[in-house]
Amino acid sequence: MTNMFQFWAGIFPKLFGGLIVSLELTALSLLIGLPLGLLLALGVSSRFKPLSWLSIALVEIGRGAPALVVLYVVYFGLPALHWSPTAFLCAVIGLTYTTAAYAGEYLRGGLRSVNAGTIEAGQALALTNADVLRFVIIPQGLRVAIPSLMGLAIQIFQATSLTYSITVSELTANAYSISNQTFRALETFALAGLMYAAITIPASWVTRQVERRMSLGQ
Repeated sequence: MTNMFQFWAGIFPKLFGGLIVSLELTALSLLIGLPLGLLLALGVSSRFKPLSWLSIALVEIGRGAPALVVLYVVYFGLPALHWSPTAFLCAVIGLTYTTAAYAGEYLRGGLRSVNAGTIEAGQALALTNADVLRFVIIPQGLRVAIPSLMGLAIQIFQATSLTYSITVSELTANAYSISNQTFRALETFALAGLMYAAITIPASWVTRQVERRMSLGQ
C-alpha cells in the first residue's frame, strides 16, 4: 500500500496537468456551446421553415453521432479542407458541437415549458415579440433547463477523455502514457479515476441540490 501511494505521488503532477487540460476543454466547450445551443433552440422553434429545418438537422446529427466520431470528423476532416488546427482546437470544436446539439434540445424543452399565460401577460404590457422573448421566455426557459445543462456539463467533462484518441494530452492520455512506461496500469488508472470522481461527484451533488430546490420552489 505504501508503495502504491509513493507511486501515486510520483505520477500525480503529470496526471494533474492532464486534468487541467480536461477542465480547459470542458470550460471552452461550454462557454461556446451553450450560447450556440440557445441559438439552435430558437432556430428549431422559428416559423421560418428553412431555418427550423437546418437547426433540427444540426441538433439531431449532433445528438445522434457519438462524440468520438465527431472528434474524428473534425480532426481528420479539417485538413482535407486545407485547415490544420491543433489537436486541442479540434477537440474544442468537436466537443462544442456536441454541447450545442444537446443544449439546444434541453433549451428548446425549457422554452416550450413557459406558461402561455405568462407570455400573454407580457404582450398585454405592450411588449414587442422580441422583448417577450428576451425578458420573459428566455429567462424562464433557462431556469427550467438549468439542471439538465448542469448534467450536460458533467457529461462533457467525462467526454474529454475521448480526446486522447486525437493526441490531446488530457488526463486519460497522460494516464495511458504513464501506464505504458511503468507497466502499472491498474494503479495509474485508479488514480485517474479518483481524479475524475473528485470533479464529477461534487458536481453531481450540486446538480441534485439545484434540481431539488427548483422543484420545491415551483
